[in-house]
Amino acid sequence: MICYMKEYILLLPIIFIFHDMEEIVGFEWFFRRNPDLYDRFPRVLKAYRNFKTEGFAAAVYEEFIPFFGVSLLAYYFPNKVLISMWYGLFLALAGHFIIHIGQTVYLRKYIPSFITSLICLPVSVNILLRCTSINVFK
Repeated sequence: MICYMKEYILLLPIIFIFHDMEEIVGFEWFFRRNPDLYDRFPRVLKAYRNFKTEGFAAAVYEEFIPFFGVSLLAYYFPNKVLISMWYGLFLALAGHFIIHIGQTVYLRKYIPSFITSLICLPVSVNILLRCTSINVFK
């Protein structure tokens, strides 16, 4: 059953990086254009006070390594442990998209990551449902 999943496995790092490119490109601009957010959410945005694109890109790269690594391992050495790790990462990424959509609704303004979240969430849910229906966890 796992072999039927191979067509989806490498989509995880592709979807991840597609989404995070919007975040990397837009967040410094977003924080500069919305200084009122620091006053509205001081505890949450404390870490973003001196936000720089370079630091955020490094953090995205650090997150990309396990997404890509687990995907490659699951692709070349498919077993239930690696597939479960891959599925968990994909599920977490889909949850990440939901959070970004919720943030946009809550703030009532565009945040970088919203457009790719809208694009990637249905695709991710479809992939997760297809992989679940393949019964790779039995």
